[in-house]
Amino acid sequence: MKIKSRYNRARKILIFWTLFIGIGAVAGAAGMLIDPSGKAMKMDAMLPYFKKLPFSDILFKDFTFSGISLLIVNGITNLTAAVLLMKNRRTGIILGCVFGITLMLWICIQFYMFPLNFMSTAYFIFGLCQAVTGYAAYVFYKQECFKINISDYKNIGKNPDTLVVYFSRMGYVKKAALEAADRLGADICEIDAKERTEGTLGFWWCGRFGMHKWAMPTKDLKADLTKYRHITICSPVWVFNLCAPVRDFIKKYSGKIKEADLILLHYNPSVYENAKEEVEKELKIKLTGFKSIQCKKGVVKTVYERAY
Repeated sequence: MKIKSRYNRARKILIFWTLFIGIGAVAGAAGMLIDPSGKAMKMDAMLPYFKKLPFSDILFKDFTFSGISLLIVNGITNLTAAVLLMKNRRTGIILGCVFGITLMLWICIQFYMFPLNFMSTAYFIFGLCQAVTGYAAYVFYKQECFKINISDYKNIGKNPDTLVVYFSRMGYVKKAALEAADRLGADICEIDAKERTEGTLGFWWCGRFGMHKWAMPTKDLKADLTKYRHITICSPVWVFNLCAPVRDFIKKYSGKIKEADLILLHYNPSVYENAKEEVEKELKIKLTGFKSIQCKKGVVKTVYERAY
């Protein structure tokens, strides 16, 4: 099943926010500059509130300075981000997120100046939505830029008594498994889950299994484990524990694995000894090695490594 790009979806939503805020800011700024008194837009009653700000007697006699500021801070900036997003530029993602934060800061000034009101509250929420969408778009962009070239791993399969098994949602664990197989000359085999694990819905579904520490049913492994003297198990960490498909794998093949080591990938800079202990308990063996790797958007750092 082909999964739709989460980045493209987030990028389109971010384009909406940047255009919505940008066009609204340009329109508001135009109204202030065309009629600085604010009477045409019935804003003249708001001018006394500006006395709370520094240099109010110079800058805020009318709405000229406010209009110029609105145009620069929220108008031109957001429209520039929208154009960059339409051209699919990474800079547009970053600017879209930053300008959402800028809008929230702008509204914070309004909270200081004016009594609590619907418009200021609404636009603060709009800024928050824009910033969150920008961050999500950036994360999805980094995830979808992550690529693996299997042809780079030329040593796989040269050692017939060693096997690397792995489960991977996003490809990060797969890369770690390929590197391990290439280093050992081992065969490699993927653990396939019977449940949906791809995309955003798959993320939440996997999180449910992770929270409850359930085993997720998996398909029969394509490799015959009895052929191998040593097996390397590669797993992501879900909700601070071993991932559900690997949990099912170690339960299913308990007693059939003679010797094994474990490689974990996770976001946090923790070791996750609890996952190692769970594998040893289910397989009824002592692991010959344990490696814990922190992975943030494809950038990896070994947190712990030890051979026993």
